[in-house]
Amino acid sequence: MGATNSMPATMRAVRIHRFGGPEVLSLDDVPLPAPGAGEALVQMAFAGVNFTDLYRRQGDYAESATYATPLPFTLGVEGSGRVAKLGAGVAGVAIGDRVAFTRNPGSYAGYCLAPVGRLAQVPEAMALDTASAVMTHGMTAHYLSSEFGLKEGDAALVHAAAGGVGQMLVQMLKLRGVRVIATVGTDAKAAIARALGADDVIVHTRQDFREAARALTGGRGVDVVFDSVGRDTLHRSLYSLRRRGTCVLYGHASGLVRDFEPMELAEAGSVMLTRTHMAHFVATPEAYARRANDVLQWIAAGQLKVNIQRVFDLAEAGQAHAILAGRGSAGKLLLRISE
Repeated sequence: MGATNSMPATMRAVRIHRFGGPEVLSLDDVPLPAPGAGEALVQMAFAGVNFTDLYRRQGDYAESATYATPLPFTLGVEGSGRVAKLGAGVAGVAIGDRVAFTRNPGSYAGYCLAPVGRLAQVPEAMALDTASAVMTHGMTAHYLSSEFGLKEGDAALVHAAAGGVGQMLVQMLKLRGVRVIATVGTDAKAAIARALGADDVIVHTRQDFREAARALTGGRGVDVVFDSVGRDTLHRSLYSLRRRGTCVLYGHASGLVRDFEPMELAEAGSVMLTRTHMAHFVATPEAYARRANDVLQWIAAGQLKVNIQRVFDLAEAGQAHAILAGRGSAGKLLLRISE
């Protein structure tokens, strides 16, 4: 794929006109957007499929100021492609450049507008599908592994360790010398977590992860829990921690946490709980560039493995959402938009 001088008037885009299940996804023809000052128009090659897309589709973020979802809304926050057109005052990127991005809405479309500060140059030897597969998961794992005080020899419990973020997080924690205790749902996913370096793996369908995590740490508990599951795990995650440990809730794959009693934090050992949005950890161009460049360079250097499980056509976005929602993924799901 390459940028051309002849630009189409319209493009295909997967949008929602109301909140709901995969059935609300609509493949529409919409006008081609024009880049404004400081923006680039990217001709999309691939878009990543992420839980944040499901949360927006379901309306979980309907009231969020951070992740506003005005209807109709074009889904997708992550992707890769080539720069097709530039707005006024753009520097540091040229038409035809291979780029990737995350935390920028509208990637489930033929073209996507992006502020230039959100674009990362894709290393020449890296395929665009690989670049698209790692921006959200890799940068999420980057801030998770670096922002919560973990040091060499500490222990972390990683839920959904065979999922997209989980696979990246296990590897980045091991790069920092952290002991990783992983939770997964099946033996096949346990094999994935072990292959990525997890020190211990708990198959939570056969064993209570709270009891197992405490046993594996001699009754002390782990220093940090990384929980993307939410409703089904949060209570036990808190009680898997050491005294004054930290639970980082960064998703809610099993559902939103609605009934939380703050006294639980005291009873669990004066532990700390935070609910994060990745946007707050890439809030400046410098922070965004640092995390994006680290991830892409680590992959280019072979320090991180990338697992693309399946690539769907844009019109099959609903199938991808259904697989992700059903916890059936053990790697990255992508939408192919253009060769």
